[in-house]
Amino acid sequence: MTREKAGNGLVKIKKYANRRLYNTRASAYVTLEDLAQMVKQGEDFVVNDAKTGEDITHSVLTQIIFEQETKGTNLMPINFLRQLIRFYGDSMQSLVPSYLEISLQRLADEQNRLREQMTRALGAPYEVIDEQVRRNMELFKEAVSMFAPLKPAEGGAQHRPPPGPARSDDEISALKDQLAAIQAQLDRMTGDKK
Repeated sequence: MTREKAGNGLVKIKKYANRRLYNTRASAYVTLEDLAQMVKQGEDFVVNDAKTGEDITHSVLTQIIFEQETKGTNLMPINFLRQLIRFYGDSMQSLVPSYLEISLQRLADEQNRLREQMTRALGAPYEVIDEQVRRNMELFKEAVSMFAPLKPAEGGAQHRPPPGPARSDDEISALKDQLAAIQAQLDRMTGDKK
C-alpha cells in the first residue's frame, strides 16, 4: 500500500498505544482478524499511529501474517523464510520487494484464470457441487435412519420414526444421470478420456 493511495478512499485505521485498532470509517474498534478479513475481501486500508500519525501499515500487515503463521496455517515454507532473511542487508535487498510483488500478482492472476475456466467448464461449479453434497447428505441420513435401533417411547412402547420420502426408480436414475454428467465434465476438464 502506498501513501499516495491513502487519500483515494482507503479505510483509515488508527493504532493506539494500548495496541487497539480503530476503524475510522466504521467508527469501531477492530482486531487483526478483522483486518485480515478486509484484505481477503479486497478492501484496502492504511494504518497510522494515533499519536504520531506515522504510517505503520507495513508492520501491521506483517503482524497479521505472523498471527496466521502461528495459528498453524503455514503458507511460507521454512526455506523461503530462511532465504528471505538472507536477503536483508544483501545487495539484492532492494530488488526483492518488487520481485515478490510481481510473482504474487502472477499467482493471483493464474488463480483467477483457473477459476474462470472451471466456471466456464462446469457452469456454476460451486452451486452444482453444493447441491450434490446436500443431496448426498440427505440420502446418507435416510440410510442411517433405516439402520438406527428403535428407541422405546415413554411407557415402554416401541416408537418408530415416521418414514422419510421414498425414492422412486426415476429419482435414483436421475441422480445417476447427474453424477455421470458431472463426471464427464470433470473428465473433459482434466483431459481424461475413458
